[in-house]
Amino acid sequence: MTAMLPRTPIDRLRRLATRTTAACAALWMAACAPLSMTDGTNTGVPIDPNAPVQVALLVPAGSGDSNDALLARNLENAARMAIADLNGVQIDLRVYNSGASPELAAQVATQAADDGAKIILGPLYGGTVNSVGNAVAARNINVLALSNNPTVAGGNVFVLGPTFNNTADRLVSYARRSGVERFGVVHANDIGGQLGRDAIVAAVQANGAQVAGIGSYPLSQQGITDATPQIAATLKQAGAQAVFLTASANADLPIIATALPSAGISPADTRYIGLTNWSVLPQALSLPGVQGGLFAVPDRGTVANFEARYNAAYGSMPLPPAGLAYDGIAAIGALVATGNRNALTKAALTTSQGFQGTNGIFRLLPNGLNERGLAVATIRNNQVVILENAPRSFDRAGS
Repeated sequence: MTAMLPRTPIDRLRRLATRTTAACAALWMAACAPLSMTDGTNTGVPIDPNAPVQVALLVPAGSGDSNDALLARNLENAARMAIADLNGVQIDLRVYNSGASPELAAQVATQAADDGAKIILGPLYGGTVNSVGNAVAARNINVLALSNNPTVAGGNVFVLGPTFNNTADRLVSYARRSGVERFGVVHANDIGGQLGRDAIVAAVQANGAQVAGIGSYPLSQQGITDATPQIAATLKQAGAQAVFLTASANADLPIIATALPSAGISPADTRYIGLTNWSVLPQALSLPGVQGGLFAVPDRGTVANFEARYNAAYGSMPLPPAGLAYDGIAAIGALVATGNRNALTKAALTTSQGFQGTNGIFRLLPNGLNERGLAVATIRNNQVVILENAPRSFDRAGS
């Protein structure tokens, strides 16, 4: 990894969001090559819908890290809040400290299965998901991981975290309807940037548009500065009508969204599009490259409602992954409420109508990924403006 440089815009913005950044990075942490997964046609164990359904929640407590302990409390709080919201559905929630190591996570998952868990919610860290999935695959138990890493999805593992694939598809679809046909891609040379690049390219191709140049940079201030002239030249030569950035507001966005306009990629002529949520830090809304650009946000009404209710119940605002724990319980509860013995099988979990979550509607896909209803936003006069609301049902998703 590139060493942090002192007193740069990257550092200043990162310090303002230390807890948020740590919480979001947890979903990606240790994103390594996935282990071999069992790909059953319809994984999942039957339940007795007339009895409490045992759900194992794997939280990162037990690692010795205070941030992990805080995340664990948030996840458990949100899960119990979701259980309280279920009408007549009985959930027997059992919480297990899975730490941050694959070995411990696998041991804990095995223990949860031995204890009678019908489904596992968690773990959080991307590097522990495969070990958990493999530990319970032979038991036919599904895993709703709290990760957004697409490389760990599949078989008996579903990821609940928002994915680059989903965001890229939403934004490319909207941009195409706005007249954009040629998309340039600019990404960092880290795992997140590379996965983001691949998601954008796939979305551009799936929507019948064209990739017009790809540029990359090392994840450091000097690396971005040095790479920008060549990136700008590549985009101009390829005739990019839009430039799709993988950069995060609390990391590389302040540098690249300033350097590219200075290098001649004007937002007045080339629309900037963000794979990440630019609004997570108010300071980022004044950057030159984001003015008039496009990015996606969750349903702001449902997010605000969840945050207010959590704050009222626990006296603090929830960290971002907390909503995923709530969503997992909400989905489980909605399926158990049908009275179907096979409510927690892959076929049931991937119902096309989806579920209502803390960030709006979402549904699980047979490949282990998810689709979430997102709004399309822009920035005008340093303010977030919603251009197209998040859909409220999948019949209208993307419309």
